[in-house]
Amino acid sequence: MKKQLFVLGMATVFSLGLGACGNAEKTSEDTSQKNKATETTAKKEAKTQTITYLDKEYTIPAKVNSIATASLEAMEDAAILGVKPTGVVTVGGEIPEYLAKDLAGAKSIGEKMQPNYETLLGMKPDVIMWSSKSPANVTEQLNKVAPTFPYSHISTNWEANLRLMASLTGKKDEAEKIITTYNDDAAKAQVEIGEKLKDKKVLVVRIRNGSLFLYPQDVYFNPVVYKDLGLSVPEEIKPVKAQEMISLEKFAELDPDYVFLQFTESENAQKPEALKDLENNSIWKSITAVKENKVFVNSVDPLAQGGTAWSKTAFLKAATEKLAE
Repeated sequence: MKKQLFVLGMATVFSLGLGACGNAEKTSEDTSQKNKATETTAKKEAKTQTITYLDKEYTIPAKVNSIATASLEAMEDAAILGVKPTGVVTVGGEIPEYLAKDLAGAKSIGEKMQPNYETLLGMKPDVIMWSSKSPANVTEQLNKVAPTFPYSHISTNWEANLRLMASLTGKKDEAEKIITTYNDDAAKAQVEIGEKLKDKKVLVVRIRNGSLFLYPQDVYFNPVVYKDLGLSVPEEIKPVKAQEMISLEKFAELDPDYVFLQFTESENAQKPEALKDLENNSIWKSITAVKENKVFVNSVDPLAQGGTAWSKTAFLKAATEKLAE
């Protein structure tokens, strides 16, 4: 009997031992699987990074070696930071003259607002800097090629744009220096000419497709005039919500004291003589700014986008000089 009890006890102990071993092996296996999963996640995370731009998060490669600047805004930021993008958009088959030297060697990925998907696929960029002016479906298509940022065309986002480009290219110090210098120069210019022009009407207008266009106070070069230089926003500009065509007759009624007029033939292909026609028009000649020789044609390159560090820096310098005359 004692012998039977002893055998039974040993069997029980042996059984418990096997169970413990099995549990230990299972626990070890589970731990191993968890560790492998963690390592896989870590490796995956190490290959990517998350960038926050204008309150939205974007997942992109951990290291960005190739950037396709598919908008003129992005190209301007690349140029002022000394960044060499892999791909750029062209105007008339060429890199715009004012950016050509800084972006020399970049491959064309299509015309402005007309990206070539096959070219982009072959280029395999790490990220694409597109335009916020684009229809959403185009942005979605570009996202299939590479992570795509809808680079803002709103002038008041210029610092966020520049810092985005800088963060992707290791140019953060350069970006902060550009921003600080611009703000310091704007503050000085405001002191110099703000009082002199406080009662004057200053307008920025663009000729496109042979017609005159005005812009909202936070778009194109307007923030330089109304925010950075501190000049009064004309009542007629306040209700403008987007690029808005205005007839010559209505523009004459605004009767501005100063006009910054931008014109390029590439935006007036059907009416290449639009500027000359305007300057010869009797209604145009009746405007105060015209009569007093205060119309400044292409004070900066006519293709400059207005709402970038490059554009703002160039226009601030030109506007300060012209308005101080």
